[in-house]
Amino acid sequence: MSTFKPAVLALEDGSVFRGRAFGADATISGECVFNTSMTGYQEIITDPSYFGQIVTMTAPMIGNYGVNDEDTEASLPRASGLVVRELSPIVSNWRSQSSLHDYLRKYGIPGISEVDTRALTKKLRVDGALKCCLSTLPLTDAEAIAKAKAWHDMAGSDYVKDTTCKEPYIWRGDDAANHNAVYVPAGTTFGLPNTPTKRFTVAAFDFGAKHSIFRKLINHGFDVKVFPATATAEQVKEHAPDGVFLSNGPGDPAALAYIHKTVTGLVPHYPIFGICLGHQMLTHAMGGDTFKLKFGHRGGNQPVKNLETGKVSITAQNHGFATDPKSLEKGGAIVTEINLNDNTVEGLRHKELPIFSVQYHPEAAPGPNDADPLFLDFYNLIAKRKAGKI
Repeated sequence: MSTFKPAVLALEDGSVFRGRAFGADATISGECVFNTSMTGYQEIITDPSYFGQIVTMTAPMIGNYGVNDEDTEASLPRASGLVVRELSPIVSNWRSQSSLHDYLRKYGIPGISEVDTRALTKKLRVDGALKCCLSTLPLTDAEAIAKAKAWHDMAGSDYVKDTTCKEPYIWRGDDAANHNAVYVPAGTTFGLPNTPTKRFTVAAFDFGAKHSIFRKLINHGFDVKVFPATATAEQVKEHAPDGVFLSNGPGDPAALAYIHKTVTGLVPHYPIFGICLGHQMLTHAMGGDTFKLKFGHRGGNQPVKNLETGKVSITAQNHGFATDPKSLEKGGAIVTEINLNDNTVEGLRHKELPIFSVQYHPEAAPGPNDADPLFLDFYNLIAKRKAGKI
């Protein structure tokens, strides 16, 4: 990128940020959000949970280690656009296969740099997530603001249908085997993986699942059968899994009545582990409600306290909706974890059934590994169920 090409980011409130274009020549509208992770921009832009969103990175320099084929969380970028303070002019890493600019251009995703991301992030924290328009094409401020205002709201949107797989399939673990990062699960001795010899089959719903989630399940002793979000409870039962996993995904959890129905039909029959949107699907299946957060939780540094053990974990998160704790009182679920920044619900479990969920991302891509033992907890829960102990 040797020449300066202008770009614009306009918000629905009339704010306009001018900067330098990178990535594709395109105009896109969406919800403007921010992520506080210091690294992991590739995992972030390929996370299907960002479908329909334009992501602002609060770290000041992005792109310095490039992009590779192994760290993607989906087959292509899912974020609508990217906003950064500075795009690194140099790409330097032995694993790098292309620059961030070239990668986004290949997939038609626009980006804007030289933006005061501190001011933008402060605005989003004060005013909440805002509709926006990002354009790397000639566009007046008035045109960009009009496009931002015209975009539909995130609330009420079903984006799962845009990110889920189309047919059931078995995750073969091929890109898990080829993944460069050596994965070491909980219970490891002298740095050698301690994967259980007995394996359980898990029906994993793909609501917009990240590849790292399936890698984690495989390395914790599961054979993974992936199901689209449209699969019914009856279709899952035909495969006789040992347990059910509910993945992350984009959009408004309240708008997914068809998934609520499916999960409700599975609750009495299987051990279930849900994360992020999967956690919210369990909330609705057990009679609870969700609501939209002001600006959401997005980053790899979110503190979560377990109310049952007192343990505090640093977690990776990406969500704009949360569970209403009061709505759970009649559904048989109890709150097990809270976010220490705002006391919102971060985990729940059923009082009697082998079911639990967390709002955060225990696969930690990117992020800390504090929550990794949750996969082992899921394994042990299924083992106890198989042994007739629960």
